[in-house]
Amino acid sequence: MMKQIIVNKKYHEKKLNKVIFETLPNINYPTFCKLLRKKDIKINGIRIHKDTIVYTNDRIEIYLPKGIEDIEKDLDKVYEDENILVINKPINLEVTGKNSITEIIHKLYQNCEFKPQPCHRIDRNTTGLVLLAKNEEALEILLEKFKKHEIEKHYLAVVYGIPKKKKERLEAYLFKDQKKAQVYVSDIFKKGYQKIITQYTVLEKRKNNTALLDVQIETGRTHQIRAHLAYIGYPIIGDGKYGKNEINKQFGKKYQMLCSYKLKFDFQSESGRLEYLKGREVELKGEKIEKMVNFDKSIKK
Repeated sequence: MMKQIIVNKKYHEKKLNKVIFETLPNINYPTFCKLLRKKDIKINGIRIHKDTIVYTNDRIEIYLPKGIEDIEKDLDKVYEDENILVINKPINLEVTGKNSITEIIHKLYQNCEFKPQPCHRIDRNTTGLVLLAKNEEALEILLEKFKKHEIEKHYLAVVYGIPKKKKERLEAYLFKDQKKAQVYVSDIFKKGYQKIITQYTVLEKRKNNTALLDVQIETGRTHQIRAHLAYIGYPIIGDGKYGKNEINKQFGKKYQMLCSYKLKFDFQSESGRLEYLKGREVELKGEKIEKMVNFDKSIKK
């Protein structure tokens, strides 16, 4: 596929990459580099092999490989800079492994020296934000920040039942059964169990005995939020493993109503090249979470 751009006065004497990035938002820096290397960009009919300056009325021709636009459209980027990438993971997709969101990203960044690596995971059928590092130094810093609990992970969850306390910090212990791919929660420590800490705040009390919660986890164990909330009597609607089938059927939900919607960089220690992120937040808003949290019309009376 060939796309053509005629340079207007706005981009006179500007760099080629600026024109392309602002005119064709589906093309990112890794893709641009690949196109240059393969000499798939022409200016006034002449193939170029490096970044250059363009002038008013220059004709830029870009030859896009088949499928490249589809890959980029499928990837919902929420934030990106030279060090990190935050994407909005859709439902029914693993973070790592075969046919995962990471594999999709690696195809897009296949010509980069360092392919973006995930710094944490969310469940296959949990939607929302996943943070990836774009270089080795950033990866080391972010993994350490998660370990020190200096990155807050916030989720939105729609649960059945309305908690009596508006806000609570829960501590318990969790055991992962590898064979059954399921976890179990206990109030007391047992052999093989690991400590979990889950905080929730009730954002909305809704009709039909449901509530919208902001959930923050201090420990990132497998299925922690789903299992912990179900254990205290407030299962996430749509959760087929830890919820209740009759409730899920009532609300017409096949997947858990759980979304990783906010990351806060609450750095307390040295952050190196990522110091600029200190105190910043990345959050899903508007239509990106509207369908997940507002589902009253789908409720069966």
